[in-house]
Amino acid sequence: MTNHLSQADVAKLLTDPSSENRVETARKVSAQFTDATMGPKERALIEDIFKVMVKDVEVRVREALSDSLKDNPDIPREIALSLANDVSEVALPIIEFSEVLSDEDLIEIVSSKGEDHQMAVARRDNVSERVSEALVETDNENVVATLVSNEGAKLSENTMNTVIDKFGSSKKVNEPLALRHELPLTVAERLVSLVSDKIRDHLVTHHDMSADVATDLFLSAREKATVGLLQPDTNLRDVVELIDQLHANHRLTPTLIFRALCMGDTTFFEAALAKLADIPIANAYRLIHDKGGKGLEALFEKCKLSKRMLEISKAALEVAGDMRISSGDDRIRFRQVMIERVLTKFENGFDPENLDYFIAKLGDQKAA
Repeated sequence: MTNHLSQADVAKLLTDPSSENRVETARKVSAQFTDATMGPKERALIEDIFKVMVKDVEVRVREALSDSLKDNPDIPREIALSLANDVSEVALPIIEFSEVLSDEDLIEIVSSKGEDHQMAVARRDNVSERVSEALVETDNENVVATLVSNEGAKLSENTMNTVIDKFGSSKKVNEPLALRHELPLTVAERLVSLVSDKIRDHLVTHHDMSADVATDLFLSAREKATVGLLQPDTNLRDVVELIDQLHANHRLTPTLIFRALCMGDTTFFEAALAKLADIPIANAYRLIHDKGGKGLEALFEKCKLSKRMLEISKAALEVAGDMRISSGDDRIRFRQVMIERVLTKFENGFDPENLDYFIAKLGDQKAA
């Protein structure tokens, strides 16, 4: 084939229509279509050849055409759609790689085709939130696992929560979801809870451990993991959403609140007490930071929190104030200072490595 497609080339194809020749012609014509110097007549001629080839009875001819055109952003949309709605061998390259297909095209493919086609959509370099939502609605575990494993796929917070609702117990889905580079705080907390519950159930079922012991063990692990989700730059809106979710699911425990404070998360502490007391955060802030200490005491009583925890919290808030001045948001340093300057004052013989035991012990104290 010369650099410029001619009627002679078409005639040659017609006189020698073997499948091998048609496959080779499909590749050559597709390559020719990328030539920027090609004139309108030549381009129209090649498009006419495409229209014939997408109807070729030989799958390998259509497959060759699809593979050759998958990266071409200039092919006519009707050609791309015809190939994308073909059998898997033909459709998958176009579906996975072609930029010609719109979100509407992809959503239609997802709703009308089977798993192979849906998986190809889920593997695309860029998947919009709308297309991701459609993929999750397939209720296909393999498709959803492929989607959440794809960092190029955009998933809304609502879609992520739907994934957990439908496939939270699936390791194939929840592990890659948990490993995504960006997760809303509320989604991350649900995953922490989910994994902890699974491990707890496994211990009860497969090992000589009572349900109560297993629950105590993994409540502590889950709370540590939840506090670990909070970062110094986490905004207040995300913290409030997390607290609302924890409270709604009965996971906003005194030990979690105290653990967060021990790690320097005063924003979480303030918002959590506001939630328990059912007052605005600004009001809780004023009570917590009341110079006389009476405000915090009244707030603890309103929240039905342990009086033993009250004294530790006062000291922790003092340390937090000092640390903001001297060490910024260094959590590791904060924990060390908490142990050195506060916790050892309230527990004779306290083991600094056994912070979990100490927090649990404080949490067990009655408010009265």
